[in-house]
Amino acid sequence: MRQFQQHHGIGGIGIIRMSGKECFDVLEKIFVPKNYKKIEEIPGYTMKYGHIIQNGEIVDEVLVSYFKAPKSYTAENMCEINSHGGMVILRKILELCLSNGAVLAEPGEFTKRAFLNGRIDLLQAESVIDIINSKSEKEAKASIKQLEGVLSKKIREIKQLIMDEMVNVEVSIDYPEYDVEEVTNNQLLEMLSKVYDLLKKLERSFDDGKLLREGIKTAIIGRPNAGKSSLLNAILKEDRAIVTEFEGTTRDTIEEFITISGIPLKLIDTAGIRKNAKDEVEKIGIAKSKEIANEADLVIAIFDASKDLTEEDIQILDIIKNKKSIIILNKIDLDVKLHENDERLTRVSSNIVKISALNSLGIEKIYGVIEKMFNFNDINLDNEVMITNVRQKNLITQAIDEVIKAKETIESGMPLDIVSIFIREILENLSKITGEVVTDDIIDEIFSKFCLGK
Repeated sequence: MRQFQQHHGIGGIGIIRMSGKECFDVLEKIFVPKNYKKIEEIPGYTMKYGHIIQNGEIVDEVLVSYFKAPKSYTAENMCEINSHGGMVILRKILELCLSNGAVLAEPGEFTKRAFLNGRIDLLQAESVIDIINSKSEKEAKASIKQLEGVLSKKIREIKQLIMDEMVNVEVSIDYPEYDVEEVTNNQLLEMLSKVYDLLKKLERSFDDGKLLREGIKTAIIGRPNAGKSSLLNAILKEDRAIVTEFEGTTRDTIEEFITISGIPLKLIDTAGIRKNAKDEVEKIGIAKSKEIANEADLVIAIFDASKDLTEEDIQILDIIKNKKSIIILNKIDLDVKLHENDERLTRVSSNIVKISALNSLGIEKIYGVIEKMFNFNDINLDNEVMITNVRQKNLITQAIDEVIKAKETIESGMPLDIVSIFIREILENLSKITGEVVTDDIIDEIFSKFCLGK
């Protein structure tokens, strides 16, 4: 089947990509190169200049790149038509491709074909969408390492460690007359301990990987008019949230993603927390604020420094007392009544920053505190293999559970054929990570997240 992929946009250059056994047949019907050669004579990784033609008339002046199987992104024959980037031209060339035998591809179908044709494994395929969606340099670097196969190599090494010992297990099961079970059990326990340590290290890496991928989920909470929305606007350097002198302006959450000094932050501005909500909508907003604060990686609690602590402020301090938090004393440009050495504040958090959100004073100090709290720049991507994907992490966790069961089975004196069941489960979970064992439903779900052009 011929495949065509498109992703609409306007630019100086537009690219239309076809892949499949017959993509060159479609191309020959619409493309006239300046120096004609038969497809068989054109080497792969070659670009030719010419024109897209319809009924003898020139549609556009283009450059066409040729990639021949198996040396292409999909491991199939593939070509890319580099045209001018206007919507009219791109749509016209698209119509010509379709009318001459190409069909529209599904989202992510190029990468899906690369996986199904064995050019990349499932880990590498998932890293493609991670690179596209990267929100920081560190996340992009982690994704590129996965695309290079660093994590795949680690998984293969762990599997090989298991399979080397499985040979002895099979011998003991098939030839019970050779009394080697005790020796085999000891070797298995040693191997399982090594596998457990390696898998736990990968599982722990997910915390850093999640941080790179999703950013620090940061809830901004405070009573009405404390300056939450002003703080959000100051950080974003734009008027994203409505700011007025009236209390209760923010009724629902406002979410924004921003990277500051290499630190990815998912900022959530919440409804002001107070005892007496004006209406049901505000009451729901306040409940949601508390829920978000409870689930956040970091809570920024903002207080009006021009006023003493209120009953609502005390309630907010109670919310953050067991959380990673930063206390913000806002409105220091006014007559200050609440100070950073106030015991009611210091016993809840040691991270106290004075600012004026309205005048953007002290905002940089907040970034410094966040960087210190999360050690984001200490995440070393040069020597570490990192899990950034929930699917991968869950399979690692399942494999660890099977390792524990296998060890318990050996230690309880169960026969080797029972032990081998759990060991095979470990191997199956690891194979699901790389895609050696995977269902069509999982494949479809993974590639449905891709954009149309990839």
